[in-house]
Amino acid sequence: MKQAIVARADLGMGEGKLAAQVAHASLMAFEDADRQAASEWKGSGQKKVVLQANGESELFELADKAEREGLPHAVVRDAGHTQLEPGTASALAVGPARDDLVDKVTGDLSLY
Repeated sequence: MKQAIVARADLGMGEGKLAAQVAHASLMAFEDADRQAASEWKGSGQKKVVLQANGESELFELADKAEREGLPHAVVRDAGHTQLEPGTASALAVGPARDDLVDKVTGDLSLY
Protein backbone atom coordinates (compact mmCIF):
# COMPACT_ATOMS: atom_id res chain seq x y z
CA MET A 1 0.00 0.00 0.00
CA LYS A 2 1.21 3.48 -0.80
CA GLN A 3 0.23 6.98 -1.72
CA ALA A 4 1.87 9.07 -4.45
CA ILE A 5 1.77 12.84 -4.16
CA VAL A 6 2.48 14.74 -7.37
CA ALA A 7 3.49 18.38 -7.02
CA ARG A 8 3.87 20.87 -9.82
CA ALA A 9 7.56 21.66 -10.37
CA ASP A 10 6.76 24.55 -12.72
CA LEU A 11 5.32 26.75 -9.95
CA GLY A 12 8.62 27.34 -8.14
CA MET A 13 7.05 26.86 -4.71
CA GLY A 14 9.30 27.40 -1.70
CA GLU A 15 10.08 24.40 0.46
CA GLY A 16 7.51 25.29 3.10
CA LYS A 17 4.79 25.91 0.52
CA LEU A 18 5.61 22.63 -1.20
CA ALA A 19 5.43 20.77 2.11
CA ALA A 20 2.04 22.32 2.90
CA GLN A 21 0.59 21.44 -0.52
CA VAL A 22 1.86 17.86 -0.27
CA ALA A 23 0.33 17.54 3.21
CA HIS A 24 -3.02 18.92 2.00
CA ALA A 25 -3.06 16.46 -0.92
CA SER A 26 -2.15 13.48 1.25
CA LEU A 27 -4.88 14.14 3.78
CA MET A 28 -7.54 14.91 1.17
CA ALA A 29 -6.90 11.67 -0.76
CA PHE A 30 -6.78 9.67 2.50
CA GLU A 31 -10.25 11.02 3.28
CA ASP A 32 -11.38 9.88 -0.20
CA ALA A 33 -10.22 6.28 0.43
CA ASP A 34 -12.55 3.54 1.55
CA ARG A 35 -12.26 2.27 5.11
CA GLN A 36 -10.34 -0.90 4.21
CA ALA A 37 -7.68 0.87 2.11
CA ALA A 38 -7.26 3.58 4.74
CA SER A 39 -6.86 1.01 7.50
CA GLU A 40 -4.37 -1.14 5.55
CA TRP A 41 -2.29 1.90 4.64
CA LYS A 42 -2.25 3.19 8.22
CA GLY A 43 -1.26 -0.24 9.49
CA SER A 44 1.57 -0.66 7.00
CA GLY A 45 3.50 2.54 7.74
CA GLN A 46 1.66 5.06 5.52
CA LYS A 47 4.22 4.81 2.69
CA LYS A 48 4.35 7.94 0.53
CA VAL A 49 6.38 9.07 -2.45
CA VAL A 50 6.54 12.66 -3.74
CA LEU A 51 6.79 13.03 -7.50
CA GLN A 52 6.78 15.94 -9.92
CA ALA A 53 4.57 17.11 -12.73
CA ASN A 54 5.53 19.79 -15.20
CA GLY A 55 2.26 21.68 -15.35
CA GLU A 56 -1.43 21.88 -14.65
CA SER A 57 -2.46 19.83 -17.67
CA GLU A 58 -0.26 16.92 -16.60
CA LEU A 59 -1.69 17.09 -13.08
CA PHE A 60 -5.26 16.88 -14.39
CA GLU A 61 -4.41 14.10 -16.86
CA LEU A 62 -3.10 12.06 -13.91
CA ALA A 63 -6.20 12.88 -11.85
CA ASP A 64 -8.41 11.71 -14.73
CA LYS A 65 -6.44 8.47 -14.96
CA ALA A 66 -6.78 7.90 -11.21
CA GLU A 67 -10.53 8.49 -11.53
CA ARG A 68 -10.80 5.97 -14.39
CA GLU A 69 -8.85 3.43 -12.31
CA GLY A 70 -11.20 3.96 -9.37
CA LEU A 71 -8.41 5.10 -7.04
CA PRO A 72 -8.81 7.56 -4.19
CA HIS A 73 -7.30 10.88 -5.24
CA ALA A 74 -7.47 14.60 -4.63
CA VAL A 75 -6.31 17.77 -6.36
CA VAL A 76 -5.24 20.70 -4.19
CA ARG A 77 -6.28 24.17 -5.29
CA ASP A 78 -4.42 26.85 -3.38
CA ALA A 79 -6.30 29.53 -1.45
CA GLY A 80 -3.90 32.20 -2.70
CA HIS A 81 -2.84 33.62 0.65
CA THR A 82 0.92 33.44 0.02
CA GLN A 83 2.90 32.39 -3.06
CA LEU A 84 0.26 31.23 -5.53
CA GLU A 85 -2.76 32.78 -7.19
CA PRO A 86 -6.13 31.71 -5.75
CA GLY A 87 -7.36 28.49 -7.33
CA THR A 88 -3.96 27.34 -8.61
CA ALA A 89 -3.88 23.54 -8.88
CA SER A 90 -0.66 22.75 -7.05
CA ALA A 91 -0.65 19.04 -6.15
CA LEU A 92 -2.41 15.72 -6.61
CA ALA A 93 -2.40 12.69 -4.34
CA VAL A 94 -3.23 9.21 -5.61
CA GLY A 95 -3.97 6.49 -3.08
CA PRO A 96 -3.71 4.98 -0.59
CA ALA A 97 -3.98 1.88 -2.70
CA ARG A 98 -1.93 -1.14 -3.70
CA ASP A 99 1.49 -0.13 -5.04
CA ASP A 100 0.86 -1.61 -8.48
CA LEU A 101 -2.40 0.31 -8.88
CA VAL A 102 -0.83 3.63 -7.87
CA ASP A 103 2.08 2.91 -10.23
CA LYS A 104 -0.37 2.51 -13.14
CA VAL A 105 -1.10 6.22 -12.74
CA THR A 106 2.19 7.70 -11.48
CA GLY A 107 4.87 5.11 -12.26
CA ASP A 108 6.49 7.11 -15.06
CA LEU A 109 7.07 10.28 -13.02
CA SER A 110 10.35 11.50 -11.52
CA LEU A 111 10.92 12.01 -7.82
CA TYR A 112 10.53 15.58 -6.64
